Amino acid sequence: MSELKVAFITGGSKGIGLGIAEVLVKEGIKVAITSRSLEAAKKAEEILNSIKEGFAIGIESDVRSLESQTTAINEILEKWGRIDYFIANAGVGHFAPIEKLTAEQWQETIDINLTGVFFSAKASLEALKATKGYFITIASLAGTNFFNNGTAYNASKFGLVGFTQAMMLDVRNEGIKVTTIMPGSVATYFNGHTPSDADAWKIQPEDIGQIVLDLIKMPARTLPSKIEVRPTMPK
Repeated sequence: MSELKVAFITGGSKGIGLGIAEVLVKEGIKVAITSRSLEAAKKAEEILNSIKEGFAIGIESDVRSLESQTTAINEILEKWGRIDYFIANAGVGHFAPIEKLTAEQWQETIDINLTGVFFSAKASLEALKATKGYFITIASLAGTNFFNNGTAYNASKFGLVGFTQAMMLDVRNEGIKVTTIMPGSVATYFNGHTPSDADAWKIQPEDIGQIVLDLIKMPARTLPSKIEVRPTMPK
């Protein structure tokens, strides 16, 4: 078993997930990141291992499949023997008026953003019990604030915030902490966007990584269960 702490991050090949992974690796925490694309996962693995060799592994996994998540968890347990932190970050966004939103777009949004987190929790719970670990979900301010063209995304993120808060009550007596982080605008590749200098006003992925690091360093007696975070000076 690894003596170092181990984190598991879904959707960790770019954006917020990769930003969190970079912060944790720099802190000396081993990190497993997943992506639906093995090529993307391995590319991120190379980036992370260039920071600290041997501290990262990239895995192909789809949060929409409980079997896939369980297989990924077992791979990490076989390699490092433990999982201390699980960051459920994988997400997708489809934005359209209800008349134009397709059934396929609705289903994918709910399957990845909400059901995928349920599967992640089910797959990782026993490992987190063993380490008295931490389960963190990356939700959104869209989990509190509704907006036009957001029926699918709002539904998934409102549901995710509720799921995370209820899970927190279910497992805290097992010694597992649970928190949801709800970011506003973040400079990522989300929804086809390419980050640029024009995004300098936004929250940066490494800023979310710092929040995750601060959470896992909190005293065991203290649990910030829901965190809203916004750009200081939004456009």
